Amino acid sequence: MEKLNLSPAEWQDRLTPEQYHVLREAGTERAFSGHYNANKADGIYHCAACDLPLFDSADKYDSGSGWPSFTQPIAADAVEDHRDASHGMIRVESRCARCDSHLGHVFPDGPPPTGLRYCMNSVSLDFRPRDAA
Repeated sequence: MEKLNLSPAEWQDRLTPEQYHVLREAGTERAFSGHYNANKADGIYHCAACDLPLFDSADKYDSGSGWPSFTQPIAADAVEDHRDASHGMIRVESRCARCDSHLGHVFPDGPPPTGLRYCMNSVSLDFRPRDAA
């Protein structure tokens, strides 16, 4: 996959301040504040920074965590996972494979079939209904 590498100034021109904070500085939106947490529409969630398709609504579920949660990415190479030792915890951070933007974290407490919970920030996603032309 071809990588998208932009300067911090280019990212700031492309993204809102909140998106920049989450996507480029690994911030987190408050639980239950994101506009996709309760979204039940059929479609595809893309990276808000580079438009790469990341998650299918068929794999979304209500985890009760306050963030959109998915059992798996749309493709194995769409999301890259990295060790995150920030904030005094060991977690697995999920980043967009194309632009290296922070999306959220993945936890091993999800439902079958994967047992994973990809807990994503709404601001890192751009939802497109499947039937949109």
